[in-house]
Amino acid sequence: MIKKIFTAVLLFTFIISAQDGYKPWIKAERERYSKMKELSEVQYPGDSKIDITYYGLNLKITTSPNFLTGNVTIDVKTDTTSLNTCFLDLRNILTVDSILINGTAITYTHSSNKITINLDHTYVQDEPFTLNVYYHGVPGGSGFGGFYFGTHGSPSTPIIATLSESYSGPYWWPQKDTPADKADSSDVWITVADNLTPVSNGTLESITNNGNGTHTYYWKNHYTIANYLISLAITNYTQYNTYYHYSPTDSMIITNFIYPEHFNSTIQNALDETDDMIEVFSIRYGMYPFIEEKYGHAEFGWGGAMEHQTCTSIRYNAINSEVISHELSHQWYGDMITCKDWHHIWLNEGFATYSEAVYIEARDGKAAYDAQISDEMYWAKFALGTIWVQDITDEGEIFNGYRSYSKGGCVLHMLRGIVGDSTFFDIMRTYSADPSVSYGVATTEDFQAIAESVYGQNLNYFFQEWIYGENYPKYTVGWNKTLVGGDIYQISLNIYQNINSNPAYFTMPVQVKINTSLGDTTVTLFNNAQTQNFQFQVNGFPTSIVFDPGNWILKDLLGITDVKNENLPTSYSLEQNYPNPFNPTTTIEYSLPRNGFVTLKVFNVLGKEVATLVNGQVEAGKHKVDFDASTLNSGVYFYRIESGTFVETKKMILLR
Repeated sequence: MIKKIFTAVLLFTFIISAQDGYKPWIKAERERYSKMKELSEVQYPGDSKIDITYYGLNLKITTSPNFLTGNVTIDVKTDTTSLNTCFLDLRNILTVDSILINGTAITYTHSSNKITINLDHTYVQDEPFTLNVYYHGVPGGSGFGGFYFGTHGSPSTPIIATLSESYSGPYWWPQKDTPADKADSSDVWITVADNLTPVSNGTLESITNNGNGTHTYYWKNHYTIANYLISLAITNYTQYNTYYHYSPTDSMIITNFIYPEHFNSTIQNALDETDDMIEVFSIRYGMYPFIEEKYGHAEFGWGGAMEHQTCTSIRYNAINSEVISHELSHQWYGDMITCKDWHHIWLNEGFATYSEAVYIEARDGKAAYDAQISDEMYWAKFALGTIWVQDITDEGEIFNGYRSYSKGGCVLHMLRGIVGDSTFFDIMRTYSADPSVSYGVATTEDFQAIAESVYGQNLNYFFQEWIYGENYPKYTVGWNKTLVGGDIYQISLNIYQNINSNPAYFTMPVQVKINTSLGDTTVTLFNNAQTQNFQFQVNGFPTSIVFDPGNWILKDLLGITDVKNENLPTSYSLEQNYPNPFNPTTTIEYSLPRNGFVTLKVFNVLGKEVATLVNGQVEAGKHKVDFDASTLNSGVYFYRIESGTFVETKKMILLR
């Protein structure tokens, strides 16, 4: 789905944001989410005693009046030692007419949004049976998803579409409502008025003219598929085809279905980028997973987009490279490999968010990638709680844009920083191809195990703190230099992290670049303590350091203090900032006669804290800190230092 929301998101994935500035198409998602009222009724995760192997949907849909008549065939294997009853998920707004098991009518009840089926005999482990559920009614939705009847264009033309992630599938067809149980294949027959084109998953096998003003389209999906990825999109589409040439002699069709009034050169140019995206992701993640079928897009009326298998549903104003690349990457991560449950939705949404940056890097270069990651890091810092979703009854929690999307994407960026580019994409390709998850389902632990097997080192610290921990590290760095002899200098570098809730501190390899008179030296330090000192030597007079120069860590850097004089001061002092007045940056120097815990904060004239420049252990010596006030208004400010019993405050003026 697309992306980000104050409390929820779907870039299906959808994109929802609490702030309109997050993504331009998110506002509609947030408005749609605000209408959702029925999540408390969710029954999850479907009937654990049955294993679904096939879905066949035979649907007749009319718009005058809005109505659906359906016959759904479900092939089932028993997944328990003894089974007399089972249940399917179907909302009470639809009426069940009859149910057959292996062709014979059986009894059932339909209440509390479940069909409880009395089987014809006691079934044992792995024993198969086939259910046919006949039903009718006016399908609906939760406000977050479901089944949509609408119109578009002039003259007004019906548009019918579905969006089942995460709990809305039972609003329009009976199913086992859980991503954990993927069917081996599926078929969809759609009978509608013959001026409408019905689109679904897989390949179009046939079109039948029924001779009564209707026709039936038969779409066949040959691959495993999660229930929520089965979809419909129906209107008087303009079809625009392109092709992905994956070898000199082979190609796959890319079918795009767009409202006639919206199809223009701008839309066409955006859609034409899809084959380049498939190539980029195929190189980095493995061959497009549904190469024997198709990929494409079908315009619909919901905000954002939804990564329905082989055919993303997408809103007109979301047809751009960012959304297209996000949804396309879901074909690997979300569709081919589906999160086993919604606790692990970051395996879908974090991967797709990161893939936006992967495509930007391939198209526009490393600087563009860095800018995209910086943007995601900005939003990730708003995330509250663990990436592992604790409350999966709340779709707002599942699709939280700050957490499941931005922070989830940053996790992959940080993993790439740890293991290196080549190994990272080896991990991604191995994950795609691993038979334990490929065309199946996965948890964080599955991905972690594959990453460790490729990298050859334990990564438990990383996944535990970033997926099951909260927040992000806030660093304060102090350093000094001592001449050893010739051009060799000893560097003493101290890294301090603010105390966090879970974990208390973050364990991460950290790169530090030391700029010297003879060139730059970058060292990697494994920081695994709240306060930690590192000693190493460099060649040339050290002039400055850069902490995490590649921006590989989601973090705040509260300050870097530099001992400028090797002769330690004999007393505490806080110097006047310079320049003063300033706009918008200034430098503050202070001296410590001994090591100690230091806080250096900035306050406005009302005494409200506006910045923390230092908050941690600092070594004895003379130090300087740069203060950037670009986000503050002109006026008088005060900065105050505290270390032990030493407290001093000075005034400075920001003049724009």
